[in-house]
Order: sequence, then structure tokens, then C-alpha cells
Amino acid sequence: MRRLAPSDHVIVVGAGLAGWRVVESLRREGFTGALTLIGDEPHAPYDRPPLSKQVLSGKWDVEKTTLASSAQLAESAATLRLGLRATRLDVEGTTVELADGSLVTGTHVVLATGSRARAFHVDSVGELASLRTRDDVVRFGGVLDGLIPGSVVAVIGGGFVGAEAATSLHTRGLRPIVLEAAARPLLGVVGGEVATWLERLPAIAGVELRTNQRLLDVVRDDVGYELLFNDGTQLRASAVLAAVGSALDTSWLEGTGLVIDDGVVVDENLQAAANVAAIGDVARFLWRSSLGEESVRIEHWQVAIDHAAHVAKYWVSGEGRAEIMVPYFWSDQYGKKIQMLGHPHPSDEVALVSGTPEEGKWLALFCRDGVVTGIIALSHPRALMLSKELLTTRTTLDDALGLEPWIA
Repeated sequence: MRRLAPSDHVIVVGAGLAGWRVVESLRREGFTGALTLIGDEPHAPYDRPPLSKQVLSGKWDVEKTTLASSAQLAESAATLRLGLRATRLDVEGTTVELADGSLVTGTHVVLATGSRARAFHVDSVGELASLRTRDDVVRFGGVLDGLIPGSVVAVIGGGFVGAEAATSLHTRGLRPIVLEAAARPLLGVVGGEVATWLERLPAIAGVELRTNQRLLDVVRDDVGYELLFNDGTQLRASAVLAAVGSALDTSWLEGTGLVIDDGVVVDENLQAAANVAAIGDVARFLWRSSLGEESVRIEHWQVAIDHAAHVAKYWVSGEGRAEIMVPYFWSDQYGKKIQMLGHPHPSDEVALVSGTPEEGKWLALFCRDGVVTGIIALSHPRALMLSKELLTTRTTLDDALGLEPWIA
């Protein structure tokens, strides 16, 4: 691979966390060539996690989520093409076509387009409000400002974003009702046992959770919304928010020759083709753990940052990743903090090693074939971080129980 030279021009498609961190990382690694940052939103790069937490709750103004100030943008010397969606990629020519028909040609391209909120359509009102972008939270916040205290807000989806949004709504003095289609939230992420432990959190926090919900339609009238379910029941709500997961938009990459398989497939150094990389949510990458290599796509904030640093260092110095990357995720909901290290499968076995669900503070290990694959904690942050070493080398459950790093 040819290292970046001052004469090179790197185009970064996606002006979110991953894209901005690439710009920062390339400059930090010493790249002095041209940089162009393309984003389909008109805003400077900003952080998404606070949208469903601090911003929706009213604790933060949305401007506080900004990642790149005017001074930082100027210092980066990047050319900004904001408010323009990328519509086509010429891989061989490393050229990106934008929605206005203009072309940006460089020598290298980073795909950092992230994911979007999965649309939720109903027959009567069409697509329901979601919470993914700055504009989403400003628009929905305006709706909430018009509600009286105690108004019912239906939150469709009890996953991480749905739970965080419900927590923020409760903080605002509203009455969120979380509607989950599965038997309990987060089953597909943490598995049945851990999901059962977490299921008790909404009620303790004073938030109503309804599971096994099958929504048929949402009808709007002069006083709000009526949600209709397949069992014949109804729910009146003053506002409705859909939090039903995320989706990728890789349609603009069709015909490029890139391998698309629930994400852009990349190699161990995040390369999708010669001089084309993909990082963050959109990348399907080879993750090396203590159990070996696995093709994964991980929508975690920390993974986006790690990927940005990795591809910048690889292109500037030629150095690949040597150490094992340990994915990290957190969620603040119902007055508690959920944190997870690793990338366990929901079918992995679970061993509770510290605390209990009843006391609302615990740490558990995920295991597969007797080997630790992940660590999850509820409001037990120090114990979690002390246990990270269990994932940097191959560690059996028996060894972990003997070491007990969580009690150091």
C-alpha cells in the first residue's frame, strides 16, 4: 500500500462522529494534503448519543452536541460539502457524485455514512416521528413543548433508544408508555436472562412498559393519537415516537464493485477496495477477539472512533492494528447505566459474578464454550473496567472466577 503524501486528497463521505474523527486523526498522524468532508445534513459534525438523553430531556441545548467548532473546522483545513447527499461512487476514479450533480475527485475515499433510524410506517398517518438526527430531536422537542405535564407519549420500541427516550420524557414530567413487540426488550442483544434482569428497570423508575405489543395502526385526530392493536385494545396518546432500530443506506453504492453484505465488507485494515475504506456503522469488518476472527458490523460509538484512528494510521504510516479491539457500549436509562464490553452473542451463557438484579447493581460475564466473550454491568462501572483484561486474552470462565478482577 502506498502511504499518503502531501499531494493526496482524502474524501470523507459522512460528517458524523466517524467522519469527523477521520479528519482529526489524519491531521494528528501528520497528513498535510487536501481533505473534503461530505455530509447529507447541513450541520457541522455533532454527537448523536446525547440527543435521546440530555437534549430530549431538556438538560442540554442541541448546540452542545457539536463535535467540531468553527475554530476546529478551520484548523482542520477541510473543505466542507454539507447538506448534500452522496449519490454515486466511482471506485476506480475515487470520485464521489453529489445530489446537486457536482463531482468531488480525490485519491482516497473513506465511507463513514453511519446508519439511519429505521422508518416505521402506519396506514393512517404514514411515517411516525423518529429520533436520529439533530433536526429530529428539535422537531419532536417542539411537539413536547406543547404538551401539558402528565401527557401520555407512546414510545414504540423498548430498545436502547426507546428506553433512553422514555427516561428523558419522564424527566420532562410526561408519561411515556413503552410498547415493545418482543416478550421483553433487548432480547436480541443481551439474551433472555440478562433481558429479564433489565426488564424490571422501567417499573422501578415509574415508567410503564408493555410487551408483546402488535400495533395495527395509529390514527390522528384533533386531540392527539389513537393507537390500535391486534388484540382489539387501544391507547390514547398526545404524541408518538418510533424507536424501532436502525438501517443502512448502501443503495448508492450499487454497481461500484464493492462487496455489500449488511454493510460494506472490508479487510483487517478496513479497506473495501484500493484507496477506499469503510468505517463505523456501515463497515462489516473482521473483528479479532480471543476466540479468533469474526465478520461483524457493530453500531457502537467507540467502534467508530477506533476505526477512524485505525484507518488514518494505516494510510499515513502503513501500520495495521496489533492489539485486540474491545468494543464498548453504554446506555443511560431509567436512572441506571448499562455498560457492555466485547461482542457477545445473545445465545451465550451468562454468569452473574457480582451484585444481584434485586439490588440494581451487578456484573455478569458472557461465555461461549467456556470462554469469556463479553462483560455487562448495571451501574457498576469500576468493576466493568477492571474486568476488561478478561477480553484482551483468551480467558476461561474458571480462570475469570479465580482472578476476580472486578473486586480489586
